[in-house]
Amino acid sequence: MRIDKFLWSIRFYKTRTVATEEIKKNRVSIGESVVKSSKEVKVGDVIKIRKNQIDYKIKVIQIPKSRIGAKLVPLHIKDVTDKEQYELLRMRKMSQDYYRIKGEGRPTKKDRRDMDDYVENDIESDFTDWDDFFGETRGDESENED
Repeated sequence: MRIDKFLWSIRFYKTRTVATEEIKKNRVSIGESVVKSSKEVKVGDVIKIRKNQIDYKIKVIQIPKSRIGAKLVPLHIKDVTDKEQYELLRMRKMSQDYYRIKGEGRPTKKDRRDMDDYVENDIESDFTDWDDFFGETRGDESENED
């Protein structure tokens, strides 16, 4: 089976066209060599795929006859991806989610006003009039100088 059809049939890519485009961009390799879409996949091949900024490695156990259901995928491939790659993916996802909860979208006008009020109050609390703090006034200074 062709590698583009294989990656589509095991549901690694949504369409064969997407699989073909990724192969053309040299993001798929068998062993250490990059492949073309027409490369035949054999049982025992280890396929390296660059997707979502990590390198997946899958070992071919069995060649499916056509596109298979998601529950049947483990019968045809074995995931041999390094644990560090999944850790990198998890860390990237966490670093993106710290600012706003997913689905919240852009801040509303009210959110923006609340943020502005918070920043203004923070700046005002940092500002200290040292003359008032020490009890000195401008008038006292001019009397002492004479």
